[in-house]
Amino acid sequence: MKEIKTQIQALRGTKDLLPEEARLWTALEEKARKGFACFGFSEMRTPIIEESSLFVRSIGQGTDIVEKQMYTFLDRGERSISLRPEATASVVRAYLEHGMDKNTGLAKLFYIGPMFRAERPQAGRARQFHQIGVEAIGSYNPNLDAEVIALLVAILDSFNVVGYKIKLNSLGCTKDKNNLSAGLRESLEGKINDFCDDCKVRYDKNVLRVLDCKEERCKNAIRKIFQGTEAYLCPECKTHFDSVRSALDILRIDYQIEPHLVRGLDYYTKTTFEVTHHKLGAQDAIAAGGRYDNLVSDLGGPEKGACGFAIGMERAAMAIHDIPTGKEGIDIFIATIGDEAYRLGFRLVMELRKAGISADIDYEGRSLKAQMRAADKIGARLAALIGGDEIKNHSITVRNMHTKEQSSIPERSFVSEIERMLTK
Repeated sequence: MKEIKTQIQALRGTKDLLPEEARLWTALEEKARKGFACFGFSEMRTPIIEESSLFVRSIGQGTDIVEKQMYTFLDRGERSISLRPEATASVVRAYLEHGMDKNTGLAKLFYIGPMFRAERPQAGRARQFHQIGVEAIGSYNPNLDAEVIALLVAILDSFNVVGYKIKLNSLGCTKDKNNLSAGLRESLEGKINDFCDDCKVRYDKNVLRVLDCKEERCKNAIRKIFQGTEAYLCPECKTHFDSVRSALDILRIDYQIEPHLVRGLDYYTKTTFEVTHHKLGAQDAIAAGGRYDNLVSDLGGPEKGACGFAIGMERAAMAIHDIPTGKEGIDIFIATIGDEAYRLGFRLVMELRKAGISADIDYEGRSLKAQMRAADKIGARLAALIGGDEIKNHSITVRNMHTKEQSSIPERSFVSEIERMLTK
């Protein structure tokens, strides 16, 4: 009896990007790169695996990411390794490892790549997801916070994301956060049993995480009990936050104060922000970020102020207004009849490509009619036809696939004539 082989599918929580969607992502990445160049940011690429301790030290032991979501394993050397759940810690690690803190002033860096978290898959949330982000390391200036937010706005606008909201808050310095934690714990005393089981654990281990709970009953309850973070800001942190708001007002960037916004990472200090969109439902954050003035020193470096953000690619794509559709056409398709014509066509397609002209040819032995259908399907602007008459006359028949007009051009000047026709 013949063995029936089961078809292997992508792992749950991961997704294949087929050509049409991949073209959209490539277009978004190109738009982001233009934005980064305008703001003076340079690309950095870090490994997708790191020592687990990097994320435990930076993100925080009591966070959901570290306790529930990281993909962690022992390598052959019995080291604890994790797939990166976010990129900020990796960028700061690289910044220090390669001495950028010593030979660079303000380091303005960006990254594009996959991240990994073991979450329950749903719309806008995957186990392998992708982020475009920036890290500006080396300044405490509140105008840097405003610049980072302005860059985020510029990129989302270039993506054609319409109708998003910017939520803004400040957590203050380390001392402010400690006072905030104590105040929140006092406000929740005797009432924590009304919250979800996760929040009960957070109350004991890392009470600020209660503010980041996504359960509606917890979100509603905390708003009734706790007024927000601003009352806990020291004069210096309040001045910093006022300066950020003033700079955003000067730039005419709309935002709303969200007094309970903390984000799910322990390294945030002072400014924190989130961009949301109604299209995304419950998981409505497209992007988020903030200031993390202690992270560089926490990872063994000097005191350095820093600020950044990350855009979720999957979520940004969901929020785009009027996503462009259609085929990504090539310049020319060469259709042939007969072996000799095919040999000539194969040589010419390579010559076209060397000249920077996108070109293709049949590899399936199809009829001329089928080859022309294929040319139309892939959106070719031109089609070159080579048959017995063309071989005999040392000429190539070229058809404009839009107007259907045909012309004959000499074989010897084929590439240069195609270049001329494409530039019309």
